[in-house]
Amino acid sequence: MGKVYLVGAGPGDIKLITIRCLELIRRADVIIYDNLVNKELLEFARAGAEVIYAGKKASCHELPQRQINSLLAEKGAGNNIVVRLKGGDPFIFGRGGEEAQHLAKKGIPFEIVPGITSAISVPAYAGIPLTHRDHASTVAFITGHEDEKKEVSSINWHELAHGPDTLVFLMGMKNLPKIVQRLIDEGKSPDTPACVISSGTLAAQKVATATLSTLPDKVRAMKIAPPGIIVVGDVIKLRDELNWFERKPLFGKKIVVTRSRHQSHRFGELLLDRGAEPVYLPTIDIEPIVPNKRLRTAIDKISSYDAIIFTSVNGASIFFAHMRGSGKDARALSGITVIAIGSATSAQLAIYGINADLVPQTYTSEGIVSILEDLGVADKHFLLPRAEEARDIIIKYIRNNGGTCTVIPVYRAEVPASIESPPADIDVITFTSSSTADNFMMLYGKDVLKGRIVASIGPITTETLLKAGIKVDIEAERSDIPGLVRAMEEYFEDREA
Repeated sequence: MGKVYLVGAGPGDIKLITIRCLELIRRADVIIYDNLVNKELLEFARAGAEVIYAGKKASCHELPQRQINSLLAEKGAGNNIVVRLKGGDPFIFGRGGEEAQHLAKKGIPFEIVPGITSAISVPAYAGIPLTHRDHASTVAFITGHEDEKKEVSSINWHELAHGPDTLVFLMGMKNLPKIVQRLIDEGKSPDTPACVISSGTLAAQKVATATLSTLPDKVRAMKIAPPGIIVVGDVIKLRDELNWFERKPLFGKKIVVTRSRHQSHRFGELLLDRGAEPVYLPTIDIEPIVPNKRLRTAIDKISSYDAIIFTSVNGASIFFAHMRGSGKDARALSGITVIAIGSATSAQLAIYGINADLVPQTYTSEGIVSILEDLGVADKHFLLPRAEEARDIIIKYIRNNGGTCTVIPVYRAEVPASIESPPADIDVITFTSSSTADNFMMLYGKDVLKGRIVASIGPITTETLLKAGIKVDIEAERSDIPGLVRAMEEYFEDREA
């Protein structure tokens, strides 16, 4: 028999999940997830895992709770690892207790994996500590949406109005006016600080702060929609001082990442760290050229080369995959000069135990040519594993100056078979190569770029965009991902100054 894991998937920020949660997602045969679960987590599911959307959105349930219970028991009765992903913590207003009861009655083994509840994390991301020595010694967590079948509310409103220093209501957006009025009717001061936090821990986070009596009007004026939590108490006064998240340099910006999906992780991490929301629209797929007899032959006689030039992370990773396949490792490159086009390629080489001998200051083919001018190429044999289609400036320089260059295509940059439409509210579209720019325009047309902020990783990509009639607003001074992120930061710093 299998086992069902009721797993808390955190409040939204993908980094606020537990190691256990990630481990189980990677092992799962079946994943059943709710609306509030960050969909990026599903990228960690193993190939072949069955992924089922259970809904659980306010007033719109894809699957009724009874059906979810039955589904968990059905999948758990087989020899499956079933992961039930629930937003926040499964036992904090998540109906995890009901699901666990149903599994217990059916004799299905289960485990509970706690998660970071939005009740604590969302106020923290809004700069609101729920307790504070000077303001609050007690806190209460309350559902804002009781079971409609209850004849009598189990919430002691009078005690809430006069007892805990801080009140946190979950799932209460629809009932906000009723909650506010009930607290005031029971004696809570209408001037008590209060706020609503929507889409907490995400780049879309919005916070409405007001007094208790004016909060519903403020929420309507700001057009704040669920999901959201309500916080009432003096601790809200600390928000202006402690509001760390919304002060991040790219907070709230939706930034399109067009590079291949498997290479987007680092870029996405940097954007998240700076408060932005990465939107993944890969316009390029990297396909290794297999079989590749020419590359195997080159590796077999690797000692005959004076230098190897790596012009991309992809070229480096594919080259060393073939090295391993030939039974060789970094020792085979002893005495050979290794040149990397930039910091990312150099970092990739370091994974294989290679410290690049030369890296240009400008991360372009022209930068490599400047290195070759100092190195000298006459009577030297260079190996260049690269993309099938690429610029020939390096090859021409070597051959025109008395050197030999063996060029071996090791991968193709292809157009993805399927694409998603870009959302309407994006702020920046980034391009990390001429291929991503050309493919984006081919897939989506140029009109999508009108009125958008366009960011380029460097002069070659910028030239491609300008030739197509596209205005480039941002160009990285250093042609790598950290450089591109920094350029966007500086752009918005200048615009908002």
